[in-house]
Amino acid sequence: MATEVESLNAHDGVFLLDGALVDGEVDEAYVDDCEALAEAEANGNWTPQEKALHEARLKAKAKRRLRRTSPKGKLNGNDRKSRMGKGRGLPKKGGAGGKGVWGAAGMVYEMEEPDARDPNYDESSQGDTVYATVVPELDERDLEKTVNPIVQEYFEHGDTREVQMLLKELNLGSNKYEFSSLAVSLSLEGKASHRELTSRLLSDLVGKGLSEDDMARAFDKMLQDLPDLILDTPDAPQMLGQFIARAVADHALPMEFLGRYKGRVDCDHARAALDRAAVLLSMKREIVRLDNVWGVGGGQRPVKHLIKEMNLLLKEYLVSGEVSEAEQCLRDLEVPHFHHELVYEAVVMVLESKGETAVQMMVKLLKAFWKTGLITLDQMNRGFNRVYVELPDITLDVPHAHIILETFVDLCYQESVITKHLRDACPSRGRKRFVSEGDGGKIKN
Repeated sequence: MATEVESLNAHDGVFLLDGALVDGEVDEAYVDDCEALAEAEANGNWTPQEKALHEARLKAKAKRRLRRTSPKGKLNGNDRKSRMGKGRGLPKKGGAGGKGVWGAAGMVYEMEEPDARDPNYDESSQGDTVYATVVPELDERDLEKTVNPIVQEYFEHGDTREVQMLLKELNLGSNKYEFSSLAVSLSLEGKASHRELTSRLLSDLVGKGLSEDDMARAFDKMLQDLPDLILDTPDAPQMLGQFIARAVADHALPMEFLGRYKGRVDCDHARAALDRAAVLLSMKREIVRLDNVWGVGGGQRPVKHLIKEMNLLLKEYLVSGEVSEAEQCLRDLEVPHFHHELVYEAVVMVLESKGETAVQMMVKLLKAFWKTGLITLDQMNRGFNRVYVELPDITLDVPHAHIILETFVDLCYQESVITKHLRDACPSRGRKRFVSEGDGGKIKN
C-alpha cells in the first residue's frame, strides 16, 4: 500500500486531492491511514464496499486539509477568477455589485421611493393615503348629451355660477370650446331671453373655465356650420353676428376677431354674420357693452316698462284689429306670470273708451287669448278682480264706469271668457229713481 501511495500522480510537489504531500511534505496522518488500510487488506478482514468507503473518506479528509493549507491564489475556493478561463480575474463591478453587497466605497445613497410590490412594504408607515377620483374625458357624442341638459336648465334659473360648478366636475379636455358652440346653437332655437342669458354666460365663463381662444374656436365652428343652422333658424346669420358683437363688447372675444376674416370669407352666410357684427360694433356713441342687443327679456324687465309695452300692444290692436299680431307680441314679452296686467289694462281701456267698437274688439281679443291658453283662468280672474277693487277710483274719472263694466262683463260671460262666479262678483251701484206721483213721491232703490 505504501508503494501505491508513492506512485500517485503529483504536479509541482502538490498532489491533486489523492496525494499524501502538501507542498512537498509528507502528510503523516494520511500515511498512517494508508498503512492501516494495507494491514486490514492483508488480513482479509475488509469487504470491497468497506474498502471503497474508507478510501473515499481518506480522499475527502485530504481535500479538506489541502484547502486549509494551500497558499493564496492556488486552489482557493473563494477565488473570483473564472473557472472557464475567461476574464481578468477581477471582482464583479469593482466589488460594488452582487446580492447582499452594500456597494463601492464612498458611494452616496439617495432616498428611494417605497415600492408597493416589495414584500416588506408597509402601507401604514407611508403616511396618509390620498384617493383621487379620475374623471374620463368626454368624447364629442357624450359631450353633447351632457351639456344640453345643463344649458336648458340654465335657461330656467339663469345662475352662471351653477354652470361654472357643473363644468368643473366635467373633464372636457380639448373640447372645451364645444360648450360655447352648443349653448349658442340651443339659444338660436329659443327665445330672445335665452340668447340674452347665453351672452351673459359666455361673458362670465371667460377666465373661469374658458379662455378667449376657446371662445374664438367656438365662433369659428359656428360660422362654418351656418349652412346647417339656417335650415332650422333662417335668421341664424344675423343672430350669430349679434352674438359676435356682444362677445367682443363683453371682452369674451379678442378685438381682432373680425379682422381675421377680412377678404377670407367665401360663404355668403358667414359674410352676412360678420357684416352684422361689424355694423353693431361701429355704431355711434362708441358702445362699450351692447347690453340691449337682445332686448331686456322676460321678468328681468321693469314693471313700468312691461305695463307700457302692454298698453302699446292694446292700442295697436284697436287700430289694426290683428289678433295674431297681438298674440305674437304678448308671447315675445315672455311674462306669463304678468298676463293679468294685460287683462286689467284691457278692461280699463274699455271703461275709458267711447262707443261699442272698443268693447266688442276687447271681448274678441280676450276670447282668442283664452282659447289659445295664453291667458289662464287665474290670470283672467286676477285681472278682473283688480278692476273690481279699483272701480271706485276709476269712477272719479269715468262716472259711467259701473254701467260700462256691467255690460262688458255680461258680454265676456256670454262668450265664455269668464266664469259665472266672476260675473256675479262684479260690483253694481244702486240706482235711485223717483216713482210716479201715485206712489206717494217715495224714493225707491
